[in-house]
Amino acid sequence: MSLAVNNIKTFPMGGVHPAENKLTAGKPIEKLIAPKQVAIPISQHIGAPAKPIVEQREKVKVGQVIAMSAGFVSTNIHATISGTVAKIDKVMDSTGYKREAIIIKAGKEEEEWADGIDLSDDLVEDISLGKEEIIKRVLEAGIVGLGGATFPSHVKLSVPKGRKAEYLILNGVECEPYLTADHRLMLEKGEEIIVGARILMKALEVDKAIIGIEKNKPDAIEKMAGLTADENGISVQPLKVQYPQGGEKQLIKAALNREVPSGGLPIDVGVVVHNVGTAFAVYEAVQKNKPLVERVVTITGKDMKSPSNFMVRIGTPVNNLVEAAGGIPENTGKVISGGPMMGKALNSVDVPVAKGTSGILLIPNEEAKRGKMKVCIRCSKCVDVCPMGLEPYLLMTLTQKELFERVEEDHVLDCIECGSCSFTCPSDRPLLDYIRLGKKTVASLIRERNN
Repeated sequence: MSLAVNNIKTFPMGGVHPAENKLTAGKPIEKLIAPKQVAIPISQHIGAPAKPIVEQREKVKVGQVIAMSAGFVSTNIHATISGTVAKIDKVMDSTGYKREAIIIKAGKEEEEWADGIDLSDDLVEDISLGKEEIIKRVLEAGIVGLGGATFPSHVKLSVPKGRKAEYLILNGVECEPYLTADHRLMLEKGEEIIVGARILMKALEVDKAIIGIEKNKPDAIEKMAGLTADENGISVQPLKVQYPQGGEKQLIKAALNREVPSGGLPIDVGVVVHNVGTAFAVYEAVQKNKPLVERVVTITGKDMKSPSNFMVRIGTPVNNLVEAAGGIPENTGKVISGGPMMGKALNSVDVPVAKGTSGILLIPNEEAKRGKMKVCIRCSKCVDVCPMGLEPYLLMTLTQKELFERVEEDHVLDCIECGSCSFTCPSDRPLLDYIRLGKKTVASLIRERNN
């Protein structure tokens, strides 16, 4: 099945087209061997960290809750291997800071899973749970947005009073260069994703869903279009290859021509967006009673021996993925968690894989070095490519001068941190670094003002 080329849509403002480098697009998902030890952070989501409910030397099974949701914007954390809780301690995570984590050592006996989890590959299509039961199951299963934002999924499904969702959009764009986890998941678990979509639609009480996929994934478009051909209310929308097409606001504008207002949320225009990986996790939680204990991670780089897509247990050391893909090439300059546009450099490959880890990218020395910052030449390229209509050069300057009231007035909080400005700047100015600093400072000032 093919969709008409003239049906391809995109967002109207800004954007760039970095080299795609989808080296692992043809690599099927492999199951990475469960590690002998995991370090599972208790904060792998936006919101309040979960509260540990296990103690040192306690025996645990895979899928057992080890830390409970600590508020509405929070979610559960589960054991990802069976064994013994070695300790609860602070470990370095992908942010470069030490954060509290539950460390589990695998037992010598055969791996044990918590009771009631269906580990078969059988597709379960009939949805028996009602709306509230689905939302509760999603919370209990610890599901968060797997596109990288890690917002607790049950919160998105709990539409506030006075608001109404009209559309569900499934984000299968994966516009970040190098990453192919969502692409492979659509090809290999498309049927489960469609059932996941129907579950999400039931929870949101909507009858229309759109799956957005960039046209550089024609096999995924064909696969998902074929699966939705007889689905009532679910359609596939091919999208132009234009970064950051996968941003929520850009995706909504492209697919529905609806514009989320400044400071607003998708629900303000009647839309809820979930990643295709999240839809798969929702399927497993609702239909298989399986919590979020593993996810697909792309491990890649131009000089890697065997770039791959792995299904990885949460808490696995990043080094295990690197070794499984052939080890660190000698000329590696940086190891990035995520993609090259929005990802962050890691201090160590011993940090654990978290729920939001979509990829690990090894960049060679010659590409990892930043150019020396030069004066702004007033070319306006950063303004032209900003998909939010901001003035990145100005936000950087205001942040440098610590004029944070002006930074707030110029809508710094609307920045989606896509990195298009830094990517296109001919003067190698660290625009995004300063804008992130400005955002963080303004958000802190707003919190102080509201307390």
